[in-house]
Amino acid sequence: MLRAMLIAVAIAGFAGTSAHAASCGNDASGYERWKAEFSAEARARGVSQKALAALAATGYSTKTIRADRGQKSFRLSLQQFMAKRGADTIVRQGRRHKANNAALLASIESTYGVPPGPLVAIWGMETAFGGFMGDINILSSVATLAYDCRRSAFFTGHLYAALDLIGRGWLSPNAIGAAHGEIGQTQFLAGNLLKYGADGDGNGRVDLIRSRADALASTARFLKAHGWRRGAGYQPGEPNFRALQAWNAAGVYQQAIAIIGRRIDE
Repeated sequence: MLRAMLIAVAIAGFAGTSAHAASCGNDASGYERWKAEFSAEARARGVSQKALAALAATGYSTKTIRADRGQKSFRLSLQQFMAKRGADTIVRQGRRHKANNAALLASIESTYGVPPGPLVAIWGMETAFGGFMGDINILSSVATLAYDCRRSAFFTGHLYAALDLIGRGWLSPNAIGAAHGEIGQTQFLAGNLLKYGADGDGNGRVDLIRSRADALASTARFLKAHGWRRGAGYQPGEPNFRALQAWNAAGVYQQAIAIIGRRIDE
Protein backbone atom coordinates (compact mmCIF):
# COMPACT_ATOMS: atom_id res chain seq x y z
CA MET A 1 0.00 0.00 0.00
CA LEU A 2 1.24 3.45 -0.87
CA ARG A 3 2.40 5.18 2.27
CA ALA A 4 3.11 8.90 2.15
CA MET A 5 5.20 10.58 4.77
CA LEU A 6 6.23 14.11 5.51
CA ILE A 7 9.87 14.26 6.55
CA ALA A 8 10.38 16.09 9.84
CA VAL A 9 12.22 19.34 9.34
CA ALA A 10 14.53 20.22 12.18
CA ILE A 11 15.63 23.33 10.35
CA ALA A 12 12.11 24.71 9.97
CA GLY A 13 13.04 27.86 11.82
CA PHE A 14 15.58 28.90 9.23
CA ALA A 15 15.15 26.85 6.04
CA GLY A 16 13.27 29.68 4.38
CA THR A 17 15.52 32.45 5.60
CA SER A 18 16.10 35.23 3.11
CA ALA A 19 19.20 36.74 4.65
CA HIS A 20 22.46 35.51 6.05
CA ALA A 21 25.73 36.96 7.23
CA ALA A 22 27.87 35.53 4.45
CA SER A 23 28.39 37.88 1.52
CA CYS A 24 27.26 36.78 -1.93
CA GLY A 25 29.37 37.10 -5.07
CA ASN A 26 29.15 36.99 -8.84
CA ASP A 27 32.15 34.82 -9.70
CA ALA A 28 34.34 32.14 -8.18
CA SER A 29 36.74 34.56 -6.51
CA GLY A 30 34.80 34.96 -3.29
CA TYR A 31 33.37 31.46 -2.96
CA GLU A 32 35.83 30.05 -0.42
CA ARG A 33 35.49 33.10 1.81
CA TRP A 34 31.70 32.90 1.59
CA LYS A 35 31.81 29.18 2.34
CA ALA A 36 33.80 29.77 5.53
CA GLU A 37 31.39 32.50 6.65
CA PHE A 38 28.33 30.44 5.81
CA SER A 39 29.74 27.36 7.56
CA ALA A 40 30.28 29.33 10.75
CA GLU A 41 26.68 30.51 10.65
CA ALA A 42 25.40 27.00 9.86
CA ARG A 43 27.40 25.52 12.75
CA ALA A 44 25.88 28.09 15.10
CA ARG A 45 22.44 27.03 13.90
CA GLY A 46 23.05 23.40 14.71
CA VAL A 47 23.90 21.93 11.32
CA SER A 48 25.60 18.57 11.83
CA GLN A 49 29.33 18.04 11.53
CA LYS A 50 28.71 15.49 8.78
CA ALA A 51 26.86 18.09 6.72
CA LEU A 52 29.46 20.79 7.44
CA ALA A 53 32.23 18.45 6.26
CA ALA A 54 30.27 17.85 3.05
CA LEU A 55 29.88 21.61 2.53
CA ALA A 56 33.61 22.13 3.11
CA ALA A 57 34.32 19.71 0.25
CA THR A 58 32.19 21.59 -2.27
CA GLY A 59 33.60 23.68 -5.08
CA TYR A 60 32.24 26.56 -7.11
CA SER A 61 30.25 25.05 -9.97
CA THR A 62 30.82 26.91 -13.20
CA LYS A 63 28.49 24.45 -14.96
CA THR A 64 25.70 25.46 -12.60
CA ILE A 65 26.23 29.16 -13.23
CA ARG A 66 26.43 28.60 -16.98
CA ALA A 67 23.15 26.69 -16.91
CA ASP A 68 21.48 29.27 -14.66
CA ARG A 69 22.38 32.08 -17.06
CA GLY A 70 21.51 30.21 -20.24
CA GLN A 71 17.98 28.83 -19.94
CA LYS A 72 17.14 29.79 -23.51
CA SER A 73 14.71 26.95 -24.24
CA PHE A 74 12.05 28.58 -22.06
CA ARG A 75 12.01 31.52 -24.50
CA LEU A 76 10.97 29.30 -27.41
CA SER A 77 7.43 29.09 -28.74
CA LEU A 78 5.36 26.19 -27.44
CA GLN A 79 5.75 24.31 -30.73
CA GLN A 80 9.52 24.86 -30.75
CA PHE A 81 9.84 23.89 -27.11
CA MET A 82 7.91 20.65 -27.53
CA ALA A 83 9.97 19.73 -30.59
CA LYS A 84 13.22 20.48 -28.76
CA ARG A 85 12.19 18.40 -25.75
CA GLY A 86 11.00 15.46 -27.87
CA ALA A 87 7.32 15.56 -26.91
CA ASP A 88 6.28 12.79 -29.31
CA THR A 89 8.94 10.47 -27.91
CA ILE A 90 7.89 11.25 -24.35
CA VAL A 91 4.29 10.45 -25.22
CA ARG A 92 5.21 7.17 -26.91
CA GLN A 93 7.51 6.03 -24.13
CA GLY A 94 5.21 7.49 -21.48
CA ARG A 95 2.32 5.29 -22.56
CA ARG A 96 4.57 2.26 -22.14
CA HIS A 97 5.72 3.40 -18.69
CA LYS A 98 2.12 4.04 -17.72
CA ALA A 99 1.19 0.47 -18.65
CA ASN A 100 4.25 -1.00 -16.93
CA ASN A 101 3.53 0.90 -13.70
CA ALA A 102 -0.25 0.63 -13.76
CA ALA A 103 -0.67 -0.64 -10.20
CA LEU A 104 1.66 1.99 -8.74
CA LEU A 105 0.03 4.82 -10.65
CA ALA A 106 -3.46 3.63 -9.67
CA SER A 107 -2.39 3.61 -6.02
CA ILE A 108 -0.99 7.12 -6.32
CA GLU A 109 -4.17 8.37 -7.96
CA SER A 110 -6.23 6.77 -5.20
CA THR A 111 -4.14 8.54 -2.55
CA TYR A 112 -3.61 11.96 -4.13
CA GLY A 113 -6.18 12.24 -6.91
CA VAL A 114 -3.55 12.86 -9.59
CA PRO A 115 -3.99 10.72 -12.75
CA PRO A 116 -1.03 9.03 -14.48
CA GLY A 117 -0.71 11.39 -17.45
CA PRO A 118 0.77 14.50 -15.83
CA LEU A 119 2.97 12.46 -13.49
CA VAL A 120 4.42 10.40 -16.32
CA ALA A 121 4.78 13.55 -18.44
CA ILE A 122 6.80 15.26 -15.70
CA TRP A 123 8.89 12.11 -15.21
CA GLY A 124 9.66 12.00 -18.91
CA MET A 125 10.30 15.72 -19.31
CA GLU A 126 12.55 16.01 -16.28
CA THR A 127 14.85 12.99 -16.63
CA ALA A 128 13.74 10.83 -19.57
CA PHE A 129 12.05 8.48 -17.07
CA GLY A 130 15.09 8.36 -14.81
CA GLY A 131 17.52 7.93 -17.68
CA PHE A 132 19.48 11.10 -16.96
CA MET A 133 19.24 12.83 -13.58
CA GLY A 134 22.17 15.20 -14.01
CA ASP A 135 25.93 15.20 -13.86
CA ILE A 136 26.82 17.77 -11.18
CA ASN A 137 27.38 17.32 -7.45
CA ILE A 138 24.09 18.37 -5.86
CA LEU A 139 25.54 20.11 -2.82
CA SER A 140 28.08 22.05 -4.90
CA SER A 141 25.27 23.21 -7.18
CA VAL A 142 23.04 24.43 -4.37
CA ALA A 143 25.93 26.02 -2.47
CA THR A 144 27.06 27.85 -5.61
CA LEU A 145 23.57 29.25 -6.15
CA ALA A 146 23.25 30.24 -2.48
CA TYR A 147 26.54 32.13 -2.87
CA ASP A 148 25.64 33.68 -6.24
CA CYS A 149 24.03 37.10 -5.77
CA ARG A 150 21.38 36.55 -8.45
CA ARG A 151 19.11 34.33 -6.30
CA SER A 152 21.02 33.94 -3.07
CA ALA A 153 17.99 34.32 -0.79
CA PHE A 154 15.99 31.64 -2.58
CA PHE A 155 18.76 29.05 -2.68
CA THR A 156 19.97 29.66 0.88
CA GLY A 157 16.87 27.88 2.16
CA HIS A 158 17.47 24.99 -0.22
CA LEU A 159 21.09 24.79 0.90
CA TYR A 160 20.05 24.43 4.52
CA ALA A 161 17.56 21.79 3.44
CA ALA A 162 20.26 19.88 1.52
CA LEU A 163 22.54 20.01 4.56
CA ASP A 164 19.71 18.66 6.69
CA LEU A 165 19.13 15.81 4.24
CA ILE A 166 22.83 14.93 4.37
CA GLY A 167 22.87 15.06 8.16
CA ARG A 168 19.92 12.65 8.31
CA GLY A 169 21.42 10.28 5.75
CA TRP A 170 18.71 10.94 3.18
CA LEU A 171 21.18 12.39 0.68
CA SER A 172 24.76 11.37 0.04
CA PRO A 173 27.35 14.19 -0.01
CA ASN A 174 28.47 12.70 -3.32
CA ALA A 175 24.99 12.56 -4.87
CA ILE A 176 24.79 13.78 -8.46
CA GLY A 177 21.92 15.82 -9.80
CA ALA A 178 20.96 18.57 -12.22
CA ALA A 179 22.46 22.01 -12.61
CA HIS A 180 20.34 23.71 -9.95
CA GLY A 181 20.75 20.93 -7.42
CA GLU A 182 17.58 19.10 -8.42
CA ILE A 183 17.32 15.63 -6.94
CA GLY A 184 16.05 12.41 -8.44
CA GLN A 185 13.79 11.15 -11.17
CA THR A 186 11.40 14.10 -11.14
CA GLN A 187 13.97 16.69 -10.02
CA PHE A 188 13.01 18.02 -6.60
CA LEU A 189 14.87 20.87 -4.96
CA ALA A 190 16.00 19.95 -1.44
CA GLY A 191 13.47 22.12 0.37
CA ASN A 192 10.60 20.62 -1.63
CA LEU A 193 11.84 17.13 -0.91
CA LEU A 194 11.66 17.90 2.80
CA LYS A 195 8.12 19.27 2.47
CA TYR A 196 6.59 16.85 0.01
CA GLY A 197 8.75 13.71 0.00
CA ALA A 198 6.60 10.56 0.00
CA ASP A 199 7.56 6.95 0.67
CA GLY A 200 5.87 5.46 -2.38
CA ASP A 201 7.39 1.99 -2.10
CA GLY A 202 6.75 1.64 1.63
CA ASN A 203 10.32 0.87 2.67
CA GLY A 204 10.46 3.53 5.38
CA ARG A 205 12.57 6.10 3.56
CA VAL A 206 12.32 8.53 0.67
CA ASP A 207 14.79 8.00 -2.17
CA LEU A 208 13.94 10.02 -5.26
CA ILE A 209 17.06 8.85 -7.07
CA ARG A 210 16.62 5.07 -6.94
CA SER A 211 12.88 4.69 -6.39
CA ARG A 212 10.45 5.61 -9.14
CA ALA A 213 7.63 4.95 -6.68
CA ASP A 214 8.98 7.56 -4.27
CA ALA A 215 9.59 10.05 -7.09
CA LEU A 216 6.11 9.72 -8.59
CA ALA A 217 4.34 9.70 -5.22
CA SER A 218 6.29 12.78 -4.12
CA THR A 219 5.37 14.57 -7.35
CA ALA A 220 1.69 13.76 -6.80
CA ARG A 221 1.94 14.97 -3.22
CA PHE A 222 3.47 18.24 -4.41
CA LEU A 223 0.67 18.76 -6.92
CA LYS A 224 -2.02 17.99 -4.36
CA ALA A 225 -0.44 20.41 -1.90
CA HIS A 226 -0.62 23.08 -4.59
CA GLY A 227 -4.34 22.71 -5.13
CA TRP A 228 -4.82 19.63 -7.33
CA ARG A 229 -8.49 18.62 -7.29
CA ARG A 230 -9.45 15.00 -7.89
CA GLY A 231 -11.29 14.59 -11.19
CA ALA A 232 -10.80 18.15 -12.41
CA GLY A 233 -9.09 18.97 -15.70
CA TYR A 234 -5.50 20.10 -15.99
CA GLN A 235 -5.40 21.91 -19.33
CA PRO A 236 -4.92 25.72 -19.47
CA GLY A 237 -8.00 27.38 -17.98
CA GLU A 238 -9.00 24.25 -16.04
CA PRO A 239 -8.71 24.02 -12.23
CA ASN A 240 -5.63 21.80 -11.98
CA PHE A 241 -3.50 23.79 -14.42
CA ARG A 242 -2.56 26.03 -11.48
CA ALA A 243 -0.91 23.08 -9.76
CA LEU A 244 1.19 22.46 -12.88
CA GLN A 245 2.15 26.13 -12.83
CA ALA A 246 3.48 25.63 -9.30
CA TRP A 247 5.71 22.82 -10.55
CA ASN A 248 7.58 25.00 -13.05
CA ALA A 249 7.40 28.75 -13.62
CA ALA A 250 7.95 28.61 -17.40
CA GLY A 251 4.74 28.95 -19.38
CA VAL A 252 5.88 26.72 -22.24
CA TYR A 253 6.84 23.99 -19.79
CA GLN A 254 3.44 24.15 -18.06
CA GLN A 255 1.59 23.90 -21.36
CA ALA A 256 3.82 21.10 -22.60
CA ILE A 257 3.18 19.01 -19.48
CA ALA A 258 -0.57 19.52 -19.86
CA ILE A 259 -0.54 18.50 -23.52
CA ILE A 260 1.81 15.53 -23.10
CA GLY A 261 -0.09 14.36 -20.03
CA ARG A 262 -3.40 14.46 -21.87
CA ARG A 263 -1.96 12.46 -24.77
CA ILE A 264 -0.58 9.85 -22.36
CA ASP A 265 -3.93 9.64 -20.58
CA GLU A 266 -5.90 9.22 -23.83
